[in-house]
Amino acid sequence: MNSIEGFAQVGTDAALSAGKLLMDRLRTDFRISHKGATNLVTEVDVASERLIVSRILESFPNHVILAEENYSAAKRGEYTWIIDPIDGTTNYAHGYPVFAVSIGLEIRGELEWGIVYDPNLKEIFTASRGGGAFCNGTQLRVSRTDDLGLSLLATGFPYDIRTSMANLDHFVSFMLRSQAVRRAGSAAIDLCYVAAGRFDGFWEVELHPWDCAAGFLIVREAGGRVTDFSGAPGSIYCPYVVASNGLIHDKILEVLREGSSPAKH
Repeated sequence: MNSIEGFAQVGTDAALSAGKLLMDRLRTDFRISHKGATNLVTEVDVASERLIVSRILESFPNHVILAEENYSAAKRGEYTWIIDPIDGTTNYAHGYPVFAVSIGLEIRGELEWGIVYDPNLKEIFTASRGGGAFCNGTQLRVSRTDDLGLSLLATGFPYDIRTSMANLDHFVSFMLRSQAVRRAGSAAIDLCYVAAGRFDGFWEVELHPWDCAAGFLIVREAGGRVTDFSGAPGSIYCPYVVASNGLIHDKILEVLREGSSPAKH
């Protein structure tokens, strides 16, 4: 079981089971709490995380869990599972069908395997390091668009936007320089769409490891590029993220450098 195939089997089972839970509870009378003015958590987030963690630890009791709700302060281990039980909680709470389960596996500091499951479209995005990226078994490749003006981009906004105003300047800049910008509310799905060639590029500020662990690997294995805002290789522990098909990446970085948001490192 201690192989990428074994890890993938357990992780996939956990993600699909959690996705079923999300759909079973969607539009039911679940409890919603507030971590902040715009930062929600539902009892379904907690139930989904509990399900995923129990499946993983049942098979790998010595592995470390880093997850959004109850394991966010965990210290990384040799084997670290990085979990977002619902990426897109605000969407989920409103019944807006854009949300996903995201699970990544880091081994000795290297992302080795990941899955993002969108239970609304029943799309299963997976990747293993050196093994390619796939959606429902079909290999993914990033787009070939090399003109920022013809690019479809995606972004998101931090929960403290009412006070920080972070990313609003970048959003305006890209709206004026790209074909269009989408803001769907799930970084995990946005990253998978870059990998699938549906988006040409993505940037966001103030992300957490669970938002992007699986997505980073999926983009890279589909031939894309992931960096921070300076162009240095992207890390899931850096909150400022750019992912693209590689062809427009430097142009995205140029636009970001012109902005005044505090998220410029």
